[in-house]
Amino acid sequence: MTATFAYDDECGFCTWCAEQLIEHSELDVIGFSDLTDEQRARLPDDWEEGAHLFTDERVYSHGEAIEQAFARSDVAPPGTDGAVGFLRQFRDYNRLREKLYREAADRRDIWGKLVRRDEPVRRT
Repeated sequence: MTATFAYDDECGFCTWCAEQLIEHSELDVIGFSDLTDEQRARLPDDWEEGAHLFTDERVYSHGEAIEQAFARSDVAPPGTDGAVGFLRQFRDYNRLREKLYREAADRRDIWGKLVRRDEPVRRT
């Protein structure tokens, strides 16, 4: 199974980000409005609060989903997996990653003034 990135397709900035993943990765990309019941059942309770990346083994959510999607893109520099693995050995890394994700996600309206796409995008 190809990994699938799920995003808030009612958010212009989120849709622009999803479009970048379509252009720079092999990931399947779907909006929240296209989630299946099976996919929704795998998501955390706060699933509408952030992006997700589905694999056969697990679901990555929020900052970790962005980290994993970036690592699977063609814009990630060589050695990204090793760098992420190195960072994960530090106790505060996950907390910092999620804090930075939340800071950006809570300002989607501002980011959307800079870059946005109004029509949802999809690749499956």
